[in-house]
Amino acid sequence: MTYRVCFVCTGNICRSPMAESVFRARVAEDGLDGLVEVDSAGTGGWHEGDGADPRTVSVLEAHGYDGAHTARQFQPSWFSRLDLVIALDRGHLKALRRLAPTPQDAAKVRLLRSYDPAAGDDLDVPDPYYGGMDGFEECLEMVESASEGLLAAVREDAEGRVA
Repeated sequence: MTYRVCFVCTGNICRSPMAESVFRARVAEDGLDGLVEVDSAGTGGWHEGDGADPRTVSVLEAHGYDGAHTARQFQPSWFSRLDLVIALDRGHLKALRRLAPTPQDAAKVRLLRSYDPAAGDDLDVPDPYYGGMDGFEECLEMVESASEGLLAAVREDAEGRVA
């Protein structure tokens, strides 16, 4: 049975596609690519059909990740097929929990940086959209740091289903 993870930010052109690409690479490196499916979406539909922000693509590709992406808006009906919905900041967390049709669906929503013990209480991944390339590099560092803990949690859940 496939374990499905969806990363969500505002427009699905910066943070969530970056998290999707990094986490998909971690899943493949760990040999779970046949067991775990990874995608992303935005809380809004402003950029639906667009590629990722060119700065996101540039940072991803410079670090060896895939930059291919098409933005889309998160739909409440997706909760039924998703195992984990990863919000990139507290605003997304609140919006997604409001969209959740059931308390069980709301419980699927978690903050990405909650999987990074070094994050402390600072669990938001700042939106790099209105800044320079430094913000995109910082975003990637935060995503990479949290991905290891997230991978461990997903591995445990996914393998528990197979056992």
